[in-house]
Amino acid sequence: MTFFDTLDILGTAAFAISGALSAIHRKLDLFGIFIIAFVTAIGGGTLRDILIGNTPVSWMQNTVNLYLIGGVVVFSIIFRNKLGYLKKSLFLFDTIGLGIFTIIGVEIGIQTGLEPVISIALGTMTGCFGGVIRDILCNEIPVIFRKEIYATASIAGGICFMVLHSSRIDQNIIYIATTLLIIVIRLVVVKYQVSLPSFILQNQKNT
Repeated sequence: MTFFDTLDILGTAAFAISGALSAIHRKLDLFGIFIIAFVTAIGGGTLRDILIGNTPVSWMQNTVNLYLIGGVVVFSIIFRNKLGYLKKSLFLFDTIGLGIFTIIGVEIGIQTGLEPVISIALGTMTGCFGGVIRDILCNEIPVIFRKEIYATASIAGGICFMVLHSSRIDQNIIYIATTLLIIVIRLVVVKYQVSLPSFILQNQKNT
């Protein structure tokens, strides 16, 4: 197993825990918890594979992820009270998943021979869209569309990956550095409440 495969497993597990905790917080049943965990973990990767024509998509070719997500759901349910405050745990695992899946998407874009800007976009989709599907199914405005910096952190990580990749640095170091950058950006912007500007219409000010 390569370091890249290990990152894929860690990212899948992190996003699955994020989805499971989100579903548990909303008091969904066992089936609901599994579905939310599943789409959170594989949603971005599925979109990526469809866009680059890699079909059947990766989770259909490698059923290990299905068993992994199932195991994570059971783990999350059993230890739901041991994972600390749900919102903090959800944020932590979601951030780890974002970092790992972003670099996986960028790397696959490079391997496919796509232009750097497209590879970065592919990494952002891979990292963000599982969470988008999760939030939509849970009847929330997706984090990526709020003021909170989320996709921007993913884009910054993708740019960092491309710069380091062009510098011929060891690939494993690139993976670790890029993932840590995304995680640190997320932690800092949330801690200090940094956000992108939002806009309202003039007639909304009086409502």
